Amino acid sequence: MQTELAISQVDSEATGCQSHIWVVIAAYHEAERIGAVVDGVRGCGAEVVVVDDGSTDDTADSVLARAVWLLRHSVNLGQGAALQTGIDFALSQGAHYIVTFDADGQHDPADIPRLIEALQINKADYALGSRFLGTADGIPAMRRFVLSLAVWYTRWLSGARLTDAHNGLRAMTRRGASDLRITLNRMEHASEIIDQIVASGLKYVEVPVRIRYTPDTLAKGQRSSAAIKMGLKLVLEKVFR
Repeated sequence: MQTELAISQVDSEATGCQSHIWVVIAAYHEAERIGAVVDGVRGCGAEVVVVDDGSTDDTADSVLARAVWLLRHSVNLGQGAALQTGIDFALSQGAHYIVTFDADGQHDPADIPRLIEALQINKADYALGSRFLGTADGIPAMRRFVLSLAVWYTRWLSGARLTDAHNGLRAMTRRGASDLRITLNRMEHASEIIDQIVASGLKYVEVPVRIRYTPDTLAKGQRSSAAIKMGLKLVLEKVFR
């Protein structure tokens, strides 16, 4: 995998960042939204690394205009690969906690400290966001149905008792992050992460979070039919493994 590193200079003391908390954002063709997302996350006082996953628009330029780190894949590899690139980089920079955060504006930066607090209070290594314990503003009925199927799939495939199996907003300790190795580059990586968390034996907790659906994010996001096909693929792999 070819990764190009571009760095916007960051002065942690000047910006008041908590350098032990890193937020990883995987972005692909998010030029219109990534700036606002990064600004919101930076307001929570964390280091940010954006992984531009082979975008051909102005995503990278928008990121470089801000005091954050930018990593670039020369070709589009998928969200799973982008997250692993960002996690590896954050670990190499000494991160104590790592948060994964979507680039499309659906996640609320105010949930980041809640996730970190959940890790600390519960002495857990993973804090997994749940829109169904929190709020899912504007979620379509079909999306809610598909996500409920994903919960069932996940419980059957991995035994994880979760209320939200495909939420990209999650936090982990350094130990938890070091124990993950995402190998499925596309959207299947969400199930792979849950599988690895359960297999690790490390403690995980769910945390109520807010997800906001808009026409733009729904248009760009994964189609419900694709999600169902992905679920069937995972089931077949489980049966015939």
